[in-house]
Amino acid sequence: MTYYRQKILLALLEVFNGRLTAKQLQKLLFLATRHQDIKSYDFVPYYYGCFSFQANQDVLTLYNKNILQITETPNGRYISIDNGTKTQCDLFGDTQFLSQLKSEDKQIILQLKSDFGSMSQNQLIRFTYINYPFYAIKSKIAKDILTTEELIKISQQKRHYTEPYLFTIGYEGHTLESYLKVLILKDIQILCDVRKNAYSQKYGFSKSILEKACIGVGIKYIHIPALGIESNKRSSLDCQADYDRLFNEYENTTLRTANEQLNYIVDLLHTEKRIALTCFEKDPKQCHRTRVANAIVKLTHNKIPFISL
Repeated sequence: MTYYRQKILLALLEVFNGRLTAKQLQKLLFLATRHQDIKSYDFVPYYYGCFSFQANQDVLTLYNKNILQITETPNGRYISIDNGTKTQCDLFGDTQFLSQLKSEDKQIILQLKSDFGSMSQNQLIRFTYINYPFYAIKSKIAKDILTTEELIKISQQKRHYTEPYLFTIGYEGHTLESYLKVLILKDIQILCDVRKNAYSQKYGFSKSILEKACIGVGIKYIHIPALGIESNKRSSLDCQADYDRLFNEYENTTLRTANEQLNYIVDLLHTEKRIALTCFEKDPKQCHRTRVANAIVKLTHNKIPFISL
């Protein structure tokens, strides 16, 4: 199965002569999505500017299917369409990827080729930094390619708050990128994962990937399984009353013996100021993280507020 977003990626490579650096591909995909009503990929500020974890994963997926080649060189990583792709008719049918796109997406990619086809990698990076400065706030190379005035504009995009605040957030309905962007905009310093088992079938939200992604955007990740609920207790929750009964039981059992973990988070709030508790459910009334947050606020004698994101 090939997702439409992957065909966008492949068509972009095809139009740019079948080969781009990893950074060029990320930047061009980003620019393509600026013109899409429904974006094929979401992006976050990262080491080299705008970055999509999903696009990176799609490249690896297509590489494993022998549709793309990944070549490491002294000048960086190159992504190219595999010569053997011509025989992959069972996966793609017509190997002219551009022809498989909607007319509006086809026009977007052709316009990108016209506008940016002659730019070097650094010129392309510089263009995205200047025109979309928020996505350059985590860059390690901005100082090497921008003027002092341009760096100031990027610095002005950074969020920084000094007052302690506790947040809660569920990843249901989010991509990894949109989720991280919320954390960045709220200047979250530490993400506390309160799932019993930090595993998800949704890309980006199992512990190893989520932790790595958080580190990449300057957020510390901490998993506190002792504050979680066993998954089998969630198997028959059909209405809000079922959730309320489960969370009342949780308060009277798990939370009553979790003083060490709760006080640990209180200490982090005093030192790091901005902390988010996370679990799966979008609705905070249907997630135990709200009960955890209430217990933490109580330990601070209601001096530190919390909000559900």
